[in-house]
Amino acid sequence: MSADSWKVCSACRTPIGFGQTYTACSVSTCARGRNALFFCSVACWDVHLGSVRHRESWAVEVVAPSREEAARLERDEPAASAPSPSSPPLRAVGTATPTTTVNAPPVAHAPVALGVADQDEILIVVSKLKKYVRERSGMNTSDAVAKLLSDHVRSICDDAIRTAGADGRRTVLDRDVPRVRRP
Repeated sequence: MSADSWKVCSACRTPIGFGQTYTACSVSTCARGRNALFFCSVACWDVHLGSVRHRESWAVEVVAPSREEAARLERDEPAASAPSPSSPPLRAVGTATPTTTVNAPPVAHAPVALGVADQDEILIVVSKLKKYVRERSGMNTSDAVAKLLSDHVRSICDDAIRTAGADGRRTVLDRDVPRVRRP
C-alpha cells in the first residue's frame, strides 16, 4: 500500500485509491482476512475465476475507505469486523436487487474426539499402496506400513484442520495441507 492508494488490484496490480469504487468477490474466502482479494474492475474479478472453484459467485461493488478510515482500521483491528455505518450497502454487479452482508463472528468448533476404533482405522487403500511400491521398486510391502501411513495422514489432516480454523473457515482447503517434501 502506497501513500496514494489504499490497495492494489489482485489481478493487474493497478492501485485502488482511497474512497474509490472497487470490485470484490462474493465468496467469503476471497473477501476476508489477510488473503482478501480486491479488483479494480469486473474484468479483473472475472480473471480470478479461472484459478478458483467457486460454485456460485458474483462481483460486488464496494467503496474503499477514506484515508482516515483506513488509518483507524489499521490501528484498531477489532473494529474492522464491525460494518462501518458510513459505508454504502453492497450491491451485486449486474443484478437489480441489492445484496446484504452479514458479518458474523467466526464460530470456534471443538474437535470431535476419535474413539479407539477410529484411531486404528486404516485410511490408506492397501492394495493400491502395495501396487505402487511393487511397480516403483519391485519390493513387497508389510501390512504394518498401512497403519503407520494412516497415522501420518491423520497428523497431516489435523494440521490442515488447525490452519483452516485459524483462518476462520469451516472448510479445509488444499492450501491448508502441508506440502510434500521430495528429495
